Amino acid sequence: MNPGAGDEHSELFSRFTDESGGSGPNCLIVKFIGERETAIGYNKGLEEKNTLRPENMVAIQRNLNLAALEAEYSQKTPREILKFALENFDNISISFSGAEDVVLIDMASKITKNFRVFTLDTGRLHSETYQFLDRVRKHYGIKLEVMFPDAAEVQALVEEKGLFSFYQDGHKECCGVRKVKPLRRKLNTLDAWITGQRKDQSPSTRNGIPVIEVDSAFSTPDHELIKFNPLANWSSAEVWEYIRALEVPYNKLHERGFVSIGCEPCTRPVLPNQHEREGRWWWEEATVKECGLHAGNAQK
Repeated sequence: MNPGAGDEHSELFSRFTDESGGSGPNCLIVKFIGERETAIGYNKGLEEKNTLRPENMVAIQRNLNLAALEAEYSQKTPREILKFALENFDNISISFSGAEDVVLIDMASKITKNFRVFTLDTGRLHSETYQFLDRVRKHYGIKLEVMFPDAAEVQALVEEKGLFSFYQDGHKECCGVRKVKPLRRKLNTLDAWITGQRKDQSPSTRNGIPVIEVDSAFSTPDHELIKFNPLANWSSAEVWEYIRALEVPYNKLHERGFVSIGCEPCTRPVLPNQHEREGRWWWEEATVKECGLHAGNAQK
């Protein structure tokens, strides 16, 4: 396939191939759709593929020009960012726990019926959160992939330190066992994931998050993980305008003053004019209020 054969194909070719023009050993595999269904392989030249379906264009990332993509998509709408992610990665999933995430699920359901969603069950969630998860599953008719912590690790932590050790020595150890390790197991099986992070959620740790990035916290030398944050530039008000306008399901704890909702022992309602993150790990200093799921933010 000639990269200049059409505007659409030319754009995709320039976006996803490496700087050498796609002929080097690190050439990206890209499956194109159109008049001819062609794949660019590693040092294999052009290889015809007749098995692709027109509705499914998949890009398996290698050396993505993320700076160019971030510049291009930083001012696009969440739906446009989400559409790009879902159309260009087939091994991708939406991380779901809160209001922002269900907005992404709602948007995804209007783009395609073929999308994946996972969540983390720490064993310490509010009953309202469990009801919310099940309500979303039924509302959208989706399979919710649930990740659980390792039972032996939880038992060892509780037997050594009790059920509330995080009030004395910080939340990171408990979050590491109950959230970070299960998340890592999941992300090791994916090429990309989609989160509901917003810049204004935590000015000290999230103010600079891009809409597209390499996940530095969960990538490995053998596995580069791409992370999409379609709602990075949205405010809480915009999220709730969407929820109300489209009658999107939400956690009933929001009606009781909870804004940022995590595990039951580490979450409390906030008062008027308090920042939403003041309801999480309130006994700790604000700059360390990341549970580890987005640890890369603290490195920036």
